[in-house]
Amino acid sequence: MAFVHGKSAVFKLDDSGGTLRDISAYLDDISFPQPVETAETTTFGASSKTYIVGLKDSTVSLSGKWDSTFDGYVAPALGQSATLSFEYGPAGSTGGNVKYSGEAIITSYDVSAPIGDVVTVSVELQVTGAVTRGTW
Repeated sequence: MAFVHGKSAVFKLDDSGGTLRDISAYLDDISFPQPVETAETTTFGASSKTYIVGLKDSTVSLSGKWDSTFDGYVAPALGQSATLSFEYGPAGSTGGNVKYSGEAIITSYDVSAPIGDVVTVSVELQVTGAVTRGTW
């Protein structure tokens, strides 16, 4: 098993005009949970619960450092109804590395400017439809 360092992660996201932009240089954390709903099927007389698999879901949480270029990509897409394409490579974008891709909408964009620190951003995406696992 080969482990990889997070420093190589790559995240690309459409801007409001539909151009896929590499925003990795602005980010320092990417979270990509992919839960699956379950429905309980337990009936009377059972001694343990039983379940069936339901629908998949996924969100993406991004955080990093604010920059006017980054803001120009993300802020105009907040609230637009058209979905944005994304590509995520946890190990980077070298040929053969794993790539997750799909469509999402921006549900939150937060800019924080503390008096004693760098201006930061956080972005929340709701994935709509299936996530594809492939390679670069």
